[in-house]
Formats: sequence, C-alpha cells, structure tokens
Amino acid sequence: MHTAMRQSTLETLGLSNVLDLFRRGAPPADAAALVDRVFGPAPQRGALVISGANGIVGAGKTMQLGARLEPFGVRVVALDMAGAPDGIGRQYPGLVQAFGREGADRIMANVVRLAYDGRRLPPELAALRPRFLLEAIPEVLEIKRAHYAMFREAFPGIEIRSVTSGFPARELGVGIAHPAFPHEINKVWETVEPEASDVTRLLWALGLIPVPVSDDWSFVLDVLFCGVTHAGLHVQRDTNLPYWKIDKLARRALGPNPFRAHDAIGSKGADFLTWSCLHHLARQYGPLFEPTPELVERKDTGQPWYPPDHFRPLVDWSLSDDERRDFEVRLLGPLFQMTALMLHEKRAHLALMNAIGELCAQFRRGALAVMREAGAARVVATVEAWHRLHPEAARSPWHLEALAALDGPEGRQLYVNAEHDGTVGVVTLSRESYSWDVDRELNRALDWLRAAGIRRVLVTSDFHLSTQMVGADTAEFFPALERLEAGLAITNGWSRTARRLHDDFDVSVAFVPGKRCLAGMLELLMHCRFVVSVDDARFGWPEVTLPVVPGMEGCHWPFRRAPRERWPRLLAMLLTGEPVRAKDAVGWLIDWAGPLEAGLRTAWSLVTTGAAPGVTPRPLEAGPLSGLPHDAAGIPEPDGPLTATARAAIVACMRAGAEAPLGEALEIQARLAAEFLASKACREGRVGAEHARTMAV
Repeated sequence: MHTAMRQSTLETLGLSNVLDLFRRGAPPADAAALVDRVFGPAPQRGALVISGANGIVGAGKTMQLGARLEPFGVRVVALDMAGAPDGIGRQYPGLVQAFGREGADRIMANVVRLAYDGRRLPPELAALRPRFLLEAIPEVLEIKRAHYAMFREAFPGIEIRSVTSGFPARELGVGIAHPAFPHEINKVWETVEPEASDVTRLLWALGLIPVPVSDDWSFVLDVLFCGVTHAGLHVQRDTNLPYWKIDKLARRALGPNPFRAHDAIGSKGADFLTWSCLHHLARQYGPLFEPTPELVERKDTGQPWYPPDHFRPLVDWSLSDDERRDFEVRLLGPLFQMTALMLHEKRAHLALMNAIGELCAQFRRGALAVMREAGAARVVATVEAWHRLHPEAARSPWHLEALAALDGPEGRQLYVNAEHDGTVGVVTLSRESYSWDVDRELNRALDWLRAAGIRRVLVTSDFHLSTQMVGADTAEFFPALERLEAGLAITNGWSRTARRLHDDFDVSVAFVPGKRCLAGMLELLMHCRFVVSVDDARFGWPEVTLPVVPGMEGCHWPFRRAPRERWPRLLAMLLTGEPVRAKDAVGWLIDWAGPLEAGLRTAWSLVTTGAAPGVTPRPLEAGPLSGLPHDAAGIPEPDGPLTATARAAIVACMRAGAEAPLGEALEIQARLAAEFLASKACREGRVGAEHARTMAV
C-alpha cells in the first residue's frame, strides 16, 4: 500500500518514491552502476565530450561534471574552435578553492582539450572512445543539427544532449539537458526526453538536480527569466524608468534583477539568448513575447544594461503608491499570463515548475507560490489590467482556466509532500529554507497523516530539490523588523508547528541526508524524537551572526535533551554560530550518524520499531532546568557591539526558556525572540541591511 498527497518529484526521474527509498534502505540509483551503463565498464570507459567547452556554459559544465566523473575514470574531452578564448583555464581558481590545489590539478589533468574547425572532428578523438556528447555551441539551429550529424557519422550510437535554452528536442533531434547559471555551481538541469534515461538518473546520482520538463519552446526557466526581462523592457519603454531602477523594483516585488543578471552573465551572449527565446516564443504564441526594439539592438551590440555605478546613487528616488501599483501590474501581468500558459501546457510537475524560479531565476518565492497566495481573482485582475495597457498581449493565449491547478494536490503542496503505507508516514521538504509557505504546507501534511491514522512519521528532505537545510528564509523576517506582532506570528506559530513533530506522533524520526542542517531547519527537526544523519553533515545555529535570536525553541529545547555536561557546548554553538559535525554530535544533539545506506536502515528501524542498534533514546526534560551556564568559556570575544548584544539576548532567552516548565517555555522564548527581531540591533544587522536593500526602493 502506498498513498501520497501528490506524486513525489523523485518519481518524475523514473526513481522510487521516498517511502520506498527508506523501506529498501538504499538510494534508488547507484552512480557507479550508471557510469558503467552510460560510459561503459572499466577499464574500457568511454569519454564525455563537451563541445563549445570554452564558452560560459561549456567551461562551467566541464568543471562541474569533470569533478564528479574523475573518480570513476571518465575522461572529459573539452572540444572547441581553434582560437576560442580559454574559458576552462579561468575555472581553475574556483576548483582550487573547492577541492584544494591537488584535487584541482587532478580534475584538470583528466580534461583533454582538443580543437577543431567546426566541420571535421580531430582524429585524436576516436582513441578516447566518446560515449556521450554534451553540446554547448551557439544557438543556431542549422549549426547544431550539422554538429549532431557529424558526431553520429563518426560515432554511431553516441548519446547526445543539448544545453540549448530555447529549442525543443523535436526541432534539434536530440534530448535536452539545459543547465542553469552560474554553470560551475548551479546543480539544476532542465531535461527533455521521452522518458527518464540513464543519463538523467546519473546526473541525480552524481548529486545534481535534473528537472524533467515538457518539449516546449524555452521550457520553464527561460520563459520565467526571459519573461521577467521582457516585462522590464516594456516598463522602460512605457515609463522611461532606467534599467537599474527597474531591477530594484523587480527585486522588491519578486526577487530577480534581470538586467544586472544579463550583465553578470555577459550582456552580449545573454542578450542574444534572451532575444532568441523571445523571438521563437513570439512566433509560437504571439505578441506577448515579441522582443522590444531595445533588445533587438543590444543582441547585436552587446552594450551593458547598467551605466557606471557612480551615476546611480545620484539620481535615485521613490515611487508613489499609485506608481508602485502600476509597476506591479506591468511586471506581474505578463508573468502571470506566461505562467498560466505553462500550466495549461503542463510543462512540468508543479513543484518543479515553482522551484525552477527560486533555484535558477532569483525568485524569492516561485511564480506559482506567488499566484497561489494572490488568488485567482487577483491574478485575473492583474492580467486584465496589463491587457488594458498592452492590448496586443490579449491576442496571445491567456489560459485563466489553468489557474484551477493551483487548487489541486500539486498546487497546494509545492514545498511539502507526505506519503504513507497505512502505518508509517514520510514528510518531505523540497525547500532548503523554512518559510510561511513551508509552514502552512507542513501543517496540512501533518493533518493529512493524522487523519489517516498515522502515528509514526519520518521527516526529511525530498532527496531531489532540497540537497541541504539552511534555516529560515530571512526575507520572512522583514515585517517583524517593524512590528512585534509579525515577529510573534513567526516565533510562536512556527514553534507550534515544530512541536507537532513531538506531540502529535508516537514516534517521529528526522533524517538528514545532505551537507547542512542549520538554524530554523535544525530547530524544526530537533523536535523529532530521534535525529539520524549522514556522518559528514554539519549542524549549527548561525543566527548570532545575523544577528537574531533562534526563535523555534533553539534556545531551550536542545538543553532539555542533552546531558548536563554538554550544556556548555550547546551554549557555545548558540553564541558563536560554529557548527558541529554530525559524528561529533551523537548523544547530545542527534542520535545516530553514519553512511547513507546505514542511516536509511537505522531511520526505518526507529520509525517502525522505536529502536535501532547503537541508538540510545534521549529523554525530554519537561520540568524547569537548573544549573544552566551563564556564558561559554573559551569562545572568541564578540566581533562588535551587535554580536555582543545578540549573545546577551540569546543567553537571556536560553535561561528564561529552560528555567520554565516546558508548557510555558514556548511563549517565553517566542516573545523574547520576537522582541529581538524588532530591536535596533536586528535592524542594524544583516537582516536589516537586506531589508533596506530589497524593500527601501
């Protein structure tokens, strides 16, 4: 038996659901086995060829894939035109930073650089036995098709994927693996293929994030990214606002800085790609996507969108309320219409479509989450207001009926899913930072499990989109800087959600499969009766560096479950923000740490039987604690008055919460944490600075 609130995104990759992953005690795909299937068995491994390897995309992916494939003995062939600028060499300092000089040298030594003339492949290539081509050459359809024909003639049966940002697979005749910028570090790849392949599963097994999308022009990412840019271009034409000002207003409304992003990527190349995507979308869907004359001009000139930095502060100004509302119609109207088109065409699982905006296009919240909160009536009113400003856009498809999908199971659970087998439930989080969206969806998931009679639950990441758990989304703190009530809503409401993991289930097990579990996410998961982790994960509370006071019971709950001799270590973590490795936290912060597969088996044993080898339960002390430390010996002096103020507030919150009975502690810590959010110290720190940068425009 298996029941879920919605399909897990792992299943879109042809992999198992998360419940089966725990039941089996092993990941659903093995990197070594998939390397054998894609590149052939050792010692006769074939090579990965990246064509256009000196370009921004090609060089970044040469490093990203090269670092992951080198341990398996897969050679990477970096192929480009003779005389192409050395994009690969520019990646070396980043490799050194990530892997050390020895590791960087080893990765670079595994890259074979070859030049060609674009019409004939170099004869040396055959000896390297190419098995997989990742094409990253210019976005010209005829050139790409000729390129594939050349490789297929030389190497029949070679697997080919294009990194194109716009052309559908049906136009190219090959599958798509479209990566997101910045290419050396962003793990997301939009994939288009008839069904999930070994190549896509290998990307997942290597720790990357393949996201299946439909075979439609510009997929999902570039409809969003190019669409926001396009909306900004119309704002400039209609209002004469400068591009940098449009960026600031777009950042306030949604998060992206579309024009700064083009300049950061490289304006000439990025402008051409945006023009190409919009040009082909306009041919397919009409005037909504028609490139503006300014973009047509800049795709050829490569002129940056921003003037020299020193001009901007001299002429900045604020918009009136009416002007701000007008701007939001001009920005959100076309975005809502474009997103409704993607909903109508079912371009991706809704959780994936939403996540692409956040992970790849700088959206603070995904487009679907924004539309869901606005509600169908406001979305329709915004698009209709946009059509009054630009009547030609109404001639393009406007699928308001597609908004109904946001009221369905996928639309209601964009960030949190739940599954159960009649006895054990699994709750998965697909967002790396906690937010109001996550909180509401988590409560719905817990309600759903409770209604099904589930009293044993695992809480973990989704093993797909969320590769780490980094804490609370600090943008949610912005209203709390000015209103105590907004802070109390967070510190009280989110803490009550976390308590449900302890109070509403007979057994609750948190499983941490990624590199980090920090701040609000750690506070959430520590409420589970058991915490199981891979051994190289790091746990910590970096709130003091912002500064804020941990507001989801982090100042008292861990003390209630730790031996008295560990209290100074807990306080030192709170006062310095220094993390601890999972293997060093067993017995006082978490309950078990080890390799992934053993961890899956341990978590499953705990949730099904309440016990597992090597795990000793840590009871929760519900009464007042005494003998709490006043400070942590041996920690560095505070680096300034803000840190000193935050440390004093954290100690006060710890003592007030821990010295009270558990039943009273939540409200005590909630008020103290909320009061600090509304304090001068918080407004002068990093959260306040980000609020000013984002909202004060």
